[in-house]
Amino acid sequence: MATVTVTTAEEAVPRGPLSTRLTTPQVWGIALLLPYMLVFAAFVIYPVGYGLWLARHPASYVALYHDPIFARAAVNTLIFLLVGINFKMVVALFLSGFFIQERRWIKWLSVLFILPWAVPSIPTILSVRFMFNPEWGMVNQTIFKLTGEDGPNWLNDPAVALTMAIGVHIWKSLPFWTLILMTGRLAIPGDLFEAADVDGASWWQKFRFITWPSVQMLYVTCTLLSMIWTLGDFNSVYLLTGGGPADLTHVLATLGIRYLRLDQLDLSMAAIVCALPLVLPLVYFMMKRLSR
Repeated sequence: MATVTVTTAEEAVPRGPLSTRLTTPQVWGIALLLPYMLVFAAFVIYPVGYGLWLARHPASYVALYHDPIFARAAVNTLIFLLVGINFKMVVALFLSGFFIQERRWIKWLSVLFILPWAVPSIPTILSVRFMFNPEWGMVNQTIFKLTGEDGPNWLNDPAVALTMAIGVHIWKSLPFWTLILMTGRLAIPGDLFEAADVDGASWWQKFRFITWPSVQMLYVTCTLLSMIWTLGDFNSVYLLTGGGPADLTHVLATLGIRYLRLDQLDLSMAAIVCALPLVLPLVYFMMKRLSR
């Protein structure tokens, strides 16, 4: 008996391969993801692209090259990164070993220690600026009462002002990195330290052969990440010194704000773009280490 197969016109239309068809969950996924992509394009891609477009003129970089303030800002930025960040991370590494001790008074002290990082930057840094005011600041008033002489003009010496800006940055962000390194220390098995105690190892030997190899990857990653964040941080310098005296304590982040206030938008964007040769290698090395 013969069998007759009837094919409708709709079934006769050829279809693509299965890999090119979108299922209903995939369609809903794209529809839900689309608003986030639009927000990312509007608030990330467009501002960054517009800034690079403004900084496209070679004349802007020639003007920066001939501006002595730009050279001083570049040197200050390198000092911030090489001295301030590395000193901060070394202190955070050793403080993390102090705060993991199980003592009640240390736990209460850790709450006070984390306050500078938890409080917003504007009130904390401005309070430091008011404290060191040469005329009516609390520090100079105390010096006058104790010695009968006027205190130093803290923020009028470029070297002292930059050192204070680095100190404020360390004071403000140190609790965060200490907390991160504490988590790395707490992940080390306690059996290793117990075995070291049985063998009579000193605290330095335990740090050298147990703690440091365990947190070395975390420490280097945190250092690179802190450098990347610090390149875009202008609070410590701008709120404390404003780039003064005589624009000698600017870093690249605050230098862009200075040009912006002078209505030199192209120089402002060019100054920020000049930080990319510092940022991109740091991002590369950090991602390379994380990929391992």
